[in-house]
Amino acid sequence: MNCLTIHRGLLLLLLSILVPLQMEANIIEVKATSGKSISGAIATAKDGDTIKVYPGIYKEANMVITKSLYILGIDHPVLDGELKHEIFTIAASDVIIEGFKIINTGRSSMEDKAAIKCLDANNIIIRNNILHHTFFGIHISNSSGIIIECNYLLTYGAHEYEHGNGIHLWKCTDAYLQGNVIEGHRDGIYFEFVTKSKIINNISRKNKRYGLHFMFSHDDEYYHNSFINNGAGVAVMYTTNVTMRYNKFEENWGSSSYGMLLKDIRDSHVEFNTFSSNTTGIYMEGTSRTLFHKNEFRENGYAVKLMASCDDNVFSKNNFKGNTFDISTNGKTILNTLEHNYWDKYQGYDRDRNGIGDVPYRPVSLFSMIVEQVPPAMILWRSFFVMILDRAEKSLPVVTPENLKDLSPKMKSYDLHS
Repeated sequence: MNCLTIHRGLLLLLLSILVPLQMEANIIEVKATSGKSISGAIATAKDGDTIKVYPGIYKEANMVITKSLYILGIDHPVLDGELKHEIFTIAASDVIIEGFKIINTGRSSMEDKAAIKCLDANNIIIRNNILHHTFFGIHISNSSGIIIECNYLLTYGAHEYEHGNGIHLWKCTDAYLQGNVIEGHRDGIYFEFVTKSKIINNISRKNKRYGLHFMFSHDDEYYHNSFINNGAGVAVMYTTNVTMRYNKFEENWGSSSYGMLLKDIRDSHVEFNTFSSNTTGIYMEGTSRTLFHKNEFRENGYAVKLMASCDDNVFSKNNFKGNTFDISTNGKTILNTLEHNYWDKYQGYDRDRNGIGDVPYRPVSLFSMIVEQVPPAMILWRSFFVMILDRAEKSLPVVTPENLKDLSPKMKSYDLHS
């Protein structure tokens, strides 16, 4: 990922902030050896000033920014919260914080202490910072025009309750997250009531709960992100018009883990993603009018768990390879469409050689429905008894959903990386 690339819209936004400010701006320098403090520089600065902080360790905390400032760390000076304090609180618009290493924030079950917090502000840039062993990393609320890019957030601890979220946004609009790496938090990225925003080229891994968790967040886009080995994968809930493309959901294993959990989602697109080595690739409940197109489901326990509460969804031109179960459900009447997918378990024929199987494929096995109702039955997997059950059900469907079938299964897998 290239953290130096800023698309045209972001460049214009950056220039709109910096150019007017630099016309009458001063540069205030803070050096660890000079005795001058960062908070003192903030107090004396005027709107539009730049504060340059040089290398060293600064044990300063609870710095409240109420002016439009560019606060720049040179070679990542260290701001140490000594496990007690919050570091920056932004309460002004047109603020940039760049180039710091922030460590050891305070922890509190009553307060959302963060390395960088932003309240009721617009046009904020948080870029190229290292946040190490923080409670919340970046916490933004009731703000718009937010750019969070190329930050590295790492924390550690054994239990979920010891952590806040890496990047946490509440009631925001027009946010742009790009090129961040988040590891070890409760949720890597958390969105609630966040609209018209983009998450692009981020890596969220080994977080205690979700790599990405968003609720009530409409008209958002997620591209080229990697969600790897998180406690429960990714959760998308109570949301409309979400676009998720070219993401990787990998190695999310556990009894309640998913590559992606979809709950009460409508009118969305899930395309060109890879779901690999998860307990469940996608778990869907209350999902409607959503297109699943050209995704790769590879070596998952369950590729898709499609609950009976889902309707009007379309699965088109996806690859299903090496999954224990391709699709599982908990009902007999399923109002969704499967078309032109590749299924490696398909054993049909193609007499006219048009690349489409002549016999429909039923991806739901009888045994998967039994396991859905009686999970301990999984101990019988790969037994001769299970093979006989599934073959009998495919010959004369009685229990599995009769209308959940691909009428045009693809004989060869799609090249989804070309």
